[in-house]
Amino acid sequence: MTHPWRVRPEEETGADAAAVRAVDLAAFPTAEEADLVEALRADTEAWFGDLALVAEDERGKVVGHAVLTRCHVGASPALALAPVAVLPDHQGQGVGAVLVRAALEAARARGEHHVVVLGHPSYYPRFGFSRASVHGIRVSFDVPDEALMALTLDRSVPLPAGTVRYAAPFGV
Repeated sequence: MTHPWRVRPEEETGADAAAVRAVDLAAFPTAEEADLVEALRADTEAWFGDLALVAEDERGKVVGHAVLTRCHVGASPALALAPVAVLPDHQGQGVGAVLVRAALEAARARGEHHVVVLGHPSYYPRFGFSRASVHGIRVSFDVPDEALMALTLDRSVPLPAGTVRYAAPFGV
């Protein structure tokens, strides 16, 4: 089955900022959540342009995006998958899944080892994520245990244990 959208092979650029903001405002319940991408983009330690991907429809309109940003698990560098957002009228069509897969492949290609995500426990295991607590990974705030998940991108490098430290724009 072909879809009328694709993940653009080039990374997100400043020219995409307004379109990404529109996706976030449509997809997230509050403007504060939508503000996260702009805050991450301004954080030079957290933002990696090559790990910020957009999906476009056949006209080139941005319909979704995914961002991987720097975090740490204990002292070990890792990535946080946050956010992934898709315009409401494109949800349920596989846009998010293709974005997540493309983001994970981009992270592997740049030599990253670990990714954590706070998300829906019925969604992320399909990409290889498992419950983080099983690996000794936790966060410093209350979340349901099944919502914090971790993934190793390189099986030769085991997941580290420790508390996740997110980039400053996350506010935790």
